[in-house]
Amino acid sequence: MKPALGFIGLGRMGAPMARNFLRAGYTLTVANRSRPACDALAAEGAAVAASAAEVAAASDVTFTMLPDGPDVAAVLRGSSGAFAHARPGALFVDASTISPLVARKLATTAREAGLAFLDAPVSGGPEGAAAATLSIMVGGDDAAFERVRDVLETIGTTVVHCGPSGAGQVVKACNQLAVALHIEAAAEAIVLARKAGVAPEIMLRVLGGGLAASRVMDLRGASMAAGDFATRGRAAFHHKDLGIILELARAHGAVLPLTALVDQLYGALVATGRGDLDHTALAALVGELSGS
Repeated sequence: MKPALGFIGLGRMGAPMARNFLRAGYTLTVANRSRPACDALAAEGAAVAASAAEVAAASDVTFTMLPDGPDVAAVLRGSSGAFAHARPGALFVDASTISPLVARKLATTAREAGLAFLDAPVSGGPEGAAAATLSIMVGGDDAAFERVRDVLETIGTTVVHCGPSGAGQVVKACNQLAVALHIEAAAEAIVLARKAGVAPEIMLRVLGGGLAASRVMDLRGASMAAGDFATRGRAAFHHKDLGIILELARAHGAVLPLTALVDQLYGALVATGRGDLDHTALAALVGELSGS
């Protein structure tokens, strides 16, 4: 029998993930700060709850997909939080990108309440969420992971148990580090080609067939070259993620000089009012620094 699912946080990533659960035949209860996202899923068969606590009370497995660690903690902890109103032995799966340190604390709180908690951040963007092709990196107890593996395979094609609590978030931090540096590399290559008189589109086509090829260039190179920074992944959120990465690096003695530099560039985007642009808007900033 399929578990009853709950989903809290129906943003750009959460809504398509929740929709795929409905399409797979799961019973789903949802909650979100704004009503329209809930109404859209209600029209497809979801039940709408008035609070996170109501979602937890109706669900065997509750997913959260929220902007940052404090948001997740606020929804789950406390007398009015989801943990306090959950079914006995219920499982919580946080798909947000948050600090591994926060994820470990939430896992401890859940365990003390007789609940299970997995950190399960995702990669693949809104396109991957809609197509159910996400990469999902999971941290937590083996038994809890096996309980929810089939559910996760409904929304992702790469589902990997990375280790104990926090391990999923560590791997997501590594993912966000690499993506940020790939975006900066693509941005600099595009600006250099244009400044030196070569069409960026041609340069990208050539690089795509060699050692410099990357998913970032494949999926975002053309839009970066065209100056199309419609939001797929917000620059402000990637800046937040880089803060998590640098905090984690400091805690474990890792030296990440290029990451620190790219963090400053994202900080410049946010400080100049462009945090709501796509994270590939680094290309615009590099162009400005180059006088183009």
